[in-house]
Amino acid sequence: MDILILILGLAILVVGAEILIRGSVSFGKKLNISLFAIGVVIVAAGTSLPELASSINAVLNNHSDLALGAVVGSNIANLILVMAATTIIVPITNITNNQINQAWINIALGICLIIMSYFYFNYLFGIISLIALTLIMYFQIKKGSILVDDIDKDEYSIFISLILIIFGIIFLIYGSDLFVNSAIILAKKLQVSEAVIGLSLIAFGTSLPELVIGIMSALKRKVDFALGNILGSNIYNVLGVLGISSFFGNFGMPEILATQDLYFMLLITFVILIFMFIFKKLGRLYGSVGLMLYLGYIYYIFI
Repeated sequence: MDILILILGLAILVVGAEILIRGSVSFGKKLNISLFAIGVVIVAAGTSLPELASSINAVLNNHSDLALGAVVGSNIANLILVMAATTIIVPITNITNNQINQAWINIALGICLIIMSYFYFNYLFGIISLIALTLIMYFQIKKGSILVDDIDKDEYSIFISLILIIFGIIFLIYGSDLFVNSAIILAKKLQVSEAVIGLSLIAFGTSLPELVIGIMSALKRKVDFALGNILGSNIYNVLGVLGISSFFGNFGMPEILATQDLYFMLLITFVILIFMFIFKKLGRLYGSVGLMLYLGYIYYIFI
């Protein structure tokens, strides 16, 4: 039953994110807000809204281990599970300089999280993170690596747009409550730490939007942007999700993450970078290795 409630909470989160995005884009168009501004919000926050809502909820309820576990676990899942599933279907052969730059940014953020394990996340971290995220998004859009002209969501009246925004927020709040509370109950029943639940169940659940996008892109033979989308999502998870969450309370890095999972995340990012430089692609070899690594990783954190 708790797992069913967890799935229900995730479903409500995803639906809420989609409704909120549609309402926000339509409202922005009605007010003649630039596609640049809309694009930053959509591209940066779109698939990460479930992580953001559940992380804020966890921090507010003094369960920050869940939030940090979910962010680190989601990044790991994106790098090896989502990328593996995508590249097994269709290899990514068009490696761009922007994707390489994003990989380096991910490595820098991984090192930053390791350093932060000796400190506390607070409003100062949040301010620096949001400034850094804004600058990264600005330069990516300026270089044309993020195309804001592709925003083609339906346009509604201002009234309908506001209704969608309100319902989207309500769904996000209610869904995050169900999601986080059921995860806490599961952690107690399974007698594992909240960080482990965050690394596994919550991380997998909140990575489903990226997984669906990656598989659909592969089936449509449009995988060129898949790697950038995943690396960009990981950047937002660290700077956006943790940055915003740090405004809602001070919290520290759980020891289990600081001693193993952060280093594993950093290692996987280096592996992707090596594949980019040596093989000039992410093919089925990486996909096969990635799937085995992820299954082994999940098994390891539960034993």
